[in-house]
Amino acid sequence: MTRIALVTAIAAAGVDDDLDPLLDACARAGFAVQVRAWDDSTVGWSRFDAAILRSPWDYVPRLGEFLDWCTRVSSQTRLINPLPVVRWNTDKHYLADLAARGVPVVPTAFVEPDGEALPALQDFLAAHADAAEFVVKPSVGAGSKDAQRYARSQEFAAANHLARLLDADRSAMLQPYLTSVDEHGETALMYFAGEFSHAIRKGALLRRDEGATNHLFAAEAITPRVPSQDELALAERVIAAARDALGLDQAPLYARVDLIRDEAGNACLLELELCEPSLFFAHAAGSANRFAAVLAKTLGGAAT
Repeated sequence: MTRIALVTAIAAAGVDDDLDPLLDACARAGFAVQVRAWDDSTVGWSRFDAAILRSPWDYVPRLGEFLDWCTRVSSQTRLINPLPVVRWNTDKHYLADLAARGVPVVPTAFVEPDGEALPALQDFLAAHADAAEFVVKPSVGAGSKDAQRYARSQEFAAANHLARLLDADRSAMLQPYLTSVDEHGETALMYFAGEFSHAIRKGALLRRDEGATNHLFAAEAITPRVPSQDELALAERVIAAARDALGLDQAPLYARVDLIRDEAGNACLLELELCEPSLFFAHAAGSANRFAAVLAKTLGGAAT
């Protein structure tokens, strides 16, 4: 029987809503499946035929340690999604790669640790004179942690936020705040092996005059959503562009494409999640079973 580890983190124990339905679906597919934390040094990863990254959500302040773990585990078992995908996707500079391949991306200016916070912010605001609000966030981040929404009148507070990130040797991102999210929300589309599975609506996470979350991730308001045709078309473009950027022969086992609409109403990419995205199985009947079926096919039909 094929043995699979669903990889979480000690700090994420009990907070990944996807694990229970996925455990059940994998068991029904004939896998011997266990949940194990990436940062539990007692785990023998070579005992598993595959390690599926699911909720290692504390990796952000420990990125080097996490990537070292991924490298080590990749030599002991099959890591899914694989190491090159994880290295690329854990840093949102990948958005620049996708934009260079013609994907419509939320306008993004990256500020590197050797930059000057206030001049960089002022240049960004001058380039986006129509943006009443904007967002400051780290390029390596998850769950909206260390991300905050600002009005133009809060320039110095935003510059201080940006400076704190740079002083901590973290690259940062500046983006216009697209107000359509307050009414329409985000559309997150789940793909398994390149095939669309289901979609959900996420409500706005960054609220006006509300500081960055102190938790592992910000609370989300989730409901099922039927994506529009232009959202489906864009999501497929995103996955194709990611495959091109990474030189992949096939689509990753799982992907979540987070889309938002710009001020003209056009869909554009906010994030592509290929490392440890929530897949919201509870909001789409049969989706965990679809994931398990794709996993069985990916592993060569080894499940019995």
